[in-house]
Order: sequence, then C-alpha cells, then structure tokens
Amino acid sequence: LVSFTLTPMLAARLIKREADPLPAGTGSEPAEGNASAALADESRVVAGEEGPERNVFDGEPVVPEEGLPPQEATPSAGELKSQPVAPKTERTSKESRFYRPIDRTYTMMLKWSMHHRWVVVLLCVIVILSIVPLFMFVGKNFLPVDDQSQFEINVRTPEGNTLPATSTLLERIAADVRQLPGVTDTLVTVGGGQQQLVNNASIYVRLQPIKERSLTQDQIMGRAREEVLAKYLKQYPDQLRTSVQQLAAISGGGFRNADIQFVIGGPDLQRLTKYSEELLAKMKTIPDVVDADSTLINGKPELRVQIHREQAADLGVRVGDIAQALNTLVAGQKVSTFNAGTDQYDVRVRATGEFRASVEGLKRMIVPSSKIGWVSLDNLVSVEEGAGPSAIDRLNRQRQVTLLANVKPGGSQAAVISRMNEFVKELNVDPAYKTGLAGRSKELGRAGYYFGLAFLLSFIFMYMVLAAQFESFIHPITILLTLPLAIPFGIVSLLVTGQTVNIFSGLGLLLLFGVVKKNAILQIDHTNELRARGMDRFDAVIQANRDRLRPILMTTIALVAGMMPLVLSSGPGAGTNRSIGVLVVGGQSLCLLLTLLAVPVFYSLFDDLARSRIFAHIGHAFSGSFAWARRKTATATASLFSVITKQ
Repeated sequence: LVSFTLTPMLAARLIKREADPLPAGTGSEPAEGNASAALADESRVVAGEEGPERNVFDGEPVVPEEGLPPQEATPSAGELKSQPVAPKTERTSKESRFYRPIDRTYTMMLKWSMHHRWVVVLLCVIVILSIVPLFMFVGKNFLPVDDQSQFEINVRTPEGNTLPATSTLLERIAADVRQLPGVTDTLVTVGGGQQQLVNNASIYVRLQPIKERSLTQDQIMGRAREEVLAKYLKQYPDQLRTSVQQLAAISGGGFRNADIQFVIGGPDLQRLTKYSEELLAKMKTIPDVVDADSTLINGKPELRVQIHREQAADLGVRVGDIAQALNTLVAGQKVSTFNAGTDQYDVRVRATGEFRASVEGLKRMIVPSSKIGWVSLDNLVSVEEGAGPSAIDRLNRQRQVTLLANVKPGGSQAAVISRMNEFVKELNVDPAYKTGLAGRSKELGRAGYYFGLAFLLSFIFMYMVLAAQFESFIHPITILLTLPLAIPFGIVSLLVTGQTVNIFSGLGLLLLFGVVKKNAILQIDHTNELRARGMDRFDAVIQANRDRLRPILMTTIALVAGMMPLVLSSGPGAGTNRSIGVLVVGGQSLCLLLTLLAVPVFYSLFDDLARSRIFAHIGHAFSGSFAWARRKTATATASLFSVITKQ
C-alpha cells in the first residue's frame, strides 16, 4: 500500500519541481552541437543549472494549458549566459551536505576507473580467484551451531553390565553434571533405543535460558566433556564410551546423532575389525575431532555351543531341532497375547532362569529324537565361554562398521571427511572393502552437490531472462559477472564472525546474488536509455551511474537494516539466523563499491568487443545458424501439419 500511494505522490512532486541552481563550479554546460544536448534538463537537475521547463521524456518545452494563468517567460540559453540568475534557497536532497561528497567522490573514482579499465579488471580477477582458497579455509558443516539450551550425554558401560550397575553409574555422572553452572535439570534413560541394551544410557541436560547464564551451550558441553566425563574415563580406562552432543533436530542415523559418520564395509569380519581400529586410531589424531567411537564393540560375554554332528546323527537328532530348542528355551518365543483392561501383553515361552543362567542348566535341556524320543543336550553339544561383538551391522548383505565422531565448535566436517579419505588411501584398503558416508556426513555431500546445481541453474535462468529483457547476448554477461565478486566478501564475513558454510548460508548466498544483480540491472538499463537519447558512451556511463547511485545506496541500506535483527538475534534459532544475515550483510556491504565500479568498466569493454570485427563475424555466424534452424523448423512443422491434415 505504501509503495502504490507514497511513491507516485513523491514522483509527481519531484517532476513538477523546478530545477534549483548549485553553487558555481558544480556541473558543466553541455557543448553546443553535442548529441547529448537533448538531455540537458536531466544533467542540469543534477548539476544545478537553470534551463527551460521541459518534459523529461521527449525534451520538448512544456506548453501551458488553456484556461490556466500564463507563466513568466523562460529566458533562452543565450539570455541565461548574459543575465545573472538569482540564487534560490530551495535545494534537492542530492545537493545536501551528506550526499554531495559521496556523489563527488564516486564520480571521481568512476572516471579514474574508466580511464584505467584494466586495473579494475585485474582487481576483479584477483577477487574471483580468491574464492578457491577462502572456500577451502572456511569451515563447512551441514547445520549451523545453535544454542538450544539443552544437550545430551551418551554413555556405554562395559559389555555384560547389569541394569542396576549402569543406572548407578549414570546417576553419579548426572549428579556431577548438575553442579556445572547453568545446568538446571538432568534426566537419565537406560536401555533406550531399538536395541534396548542395558549397558547403553543417555543423560538429557536442560540449561537455563540464554539471558540468565554467562556460559554458552558449547562452553558448558566442553566442561561436561573435559571435567565430568574425563574423571570417569580415568576411573574406568578402556571401559566407557562417551559422547556429548546436541539434541538431533534431524536424525543422522546410527545409534547416536554424530557429526561424522564414516562407514567401511566388507565380507570378512576380522579384516573389517582391523581396518576400523586403525582408522579409529588415526581419527583421534585429528585436532577438531572429539568423542571418536566405533559401532563395532567386542568383548560381549557369550556361550558358544559346538554340536557333535556324528553323535547327533547316531541318536536321530537333527541340527535344526537343536537350534530350535535353544532359540525357544533361551531367547524365548511369542506364542500368544494377554489382555488386561486396555493393555495388551505378549506371552513368551522360554526356560526358567536357573536353566538359562549357567552352563549346567543349558546341558540339561532336551531335544526331540526320532529314535529314542528325547535326548539331553549334554550328549550332543559342548559349551565354551567366549566373547564376541555386541552387534554386527549389515548393508546389502555386507558387514559394515561405522566410525563416529563429533566436531569441536568452529571445526569443519568437510575437513575431517577429507582427512579420513586420505587415511583410507594410506592404509591401502583391499578393493573388496568399500568406504562411504552416512547420516549428516552424507547429507553434507548431497547438499553441496544440489547447491552447486542450484547455482548453475540460477545463472542459466537469469541469463535467459536478462537476455530477453535487454534483447542482447552481451549485457546479461556484464550483469552476471558481478555475482562472483560478491562470494569472497560473503566468505570473509563468515570467517570474521566465526560462522561456517552450511545449508542456511547457501540460501543467504542465493539472496545475495539477487541483490547484486538488481544493482547491475539499474546501472546498465539507465546507461542504455541515455545512449538511446543520443548521449555518447563515456558521458552516458558517468551520468547513468551517478543517477543510479542514490537508489542503490538506499536499497543497500534498507537491506542491511532489515538483516540486522538476524545478525544480532539471540535465543533458540539464532545460529540459523546469523548464518543467513552475516553473509548477506557482509557480502553486500563489502562488495558494493567494487561492483559499482566494475559494472561500468565491463559495460565499456563488452561494448568495444561488440564493435570489433571478430564479434561481428561471430554474430553473423550465429544469426545465420539461427535463421537456418528456423527455416528447417518451419519446413518440418509445415510437413507435419500437412500429413496430419491429409489423414
């Protein structure tokens, strides 16, 4: 509503306002016979010179309508030179003390750039080439670090631990965590997850609101890792597996929500164990890695049953019957359900505890025989105590092990993944064993690929739209060349503020492209308009960019002001907001001056190229090719319609 009401009112007021003079020495009178004399009124408005009241679109004098009182006669240009002009006190906003130095400085820099075009081109090339080292230096993560006032601690006790033992240890850890500043509540969960292991537990930690505590969430998580968990790791060396991490906004897979999930899979479990242990040891040497762990956990107590096949055959017992008996009597088998009110319970059949808790109890179990009826297991098997893996993960019928780790605040997931790929090459892993990514690490690679595809498609579609708008193949290239100039300044803004490249900063980069492109469109469109009215190229470039300087500054200031709440925000979600706001504000503010100077320079260079013979021959060749394609298409279409009509 404001745009449709206030803008026309202001425009009508400015169009009716007479030109006000500037102090002597400001602006210049167009030379006689110059083709740009048709734009004298527009240049006089900027330069502050007097002139007849004209229509800004056709340059014709304004004729008073009938019925209106006659206006005072306007002196001619010759009379203006001979007669002194009384100064007027009313001035436009372009003549203010604030804007006039900006306009003069920009005009001086613009003229210098047009006379030293290759210096500006060289500077732009250096800025564009700096994208590669800056992008390699900045951290790259899937999601930004956000202070949610909550996090979790995962603890896995030694294999074979009972539920009471695990619960007692976790309560002690939770009590120490509650002593940290900023912690309000903790909640211990034992045996959660799909596997429901009694030696696997987690502690949910709730913090005070951000405004009520002096430490950030990352600092409290660091103290929980270094002060609390480190103490218990010393008490139980090589027995506890711990991690401290944020609550999962998007599940990363695996048994915990880790930043890094590196997968290695293959046929043989022993070689897989060897490779995973070596990679885990190398992973712990990376400076940005904490909480390194593996899903392959050995040492779980087990009883191995060896079947004597010859004796079983003599007694008429099948191997499948032995396996079925052990599965039913030890693990249990669901046979029915039991309803109690609105609750339903599964009914499982298995042996009593005394037969399942010892080797002697297992040997007393019986299995059916085709010859003698029933036979006890002590006549068929031998039982040995041993240890094995807690679980064996498989993918596509291949055993796999996942290496898990978190990244320190300010670290880069992409850098850790790159180091892990280097470690795999150093180990000379057998070709039968494959490595890959899972969880957040996999999504990070996919997000990078699709953002690259989005940037490419955005360049293609912008070129198509701009080519149709300007009816030129060259002007869209001039506009699109300004987009890479904004990328290094956006990355520098992320580095200065300690942010990383993530999916939200990628969205901010797309927004930055739109703003930078809009400024270049304003400059080139007005330059073409002035040249179409007869002004020579140099004067048109200078005048057009001076005219469009204030609108560009206004939109830039409005954009920066609108993004400042995102940059300065605090509370849950502030990390996401800052990822977008910092890149847009920093990128647009820092690249503004360079793009204001680069667009006129690129415009003049491509204009020189368009006038060259080589480009004329290329354009003639393209025109001939398009004409040939049009003729062939028209002929084929006519033939197709004739065939359809006959049928």
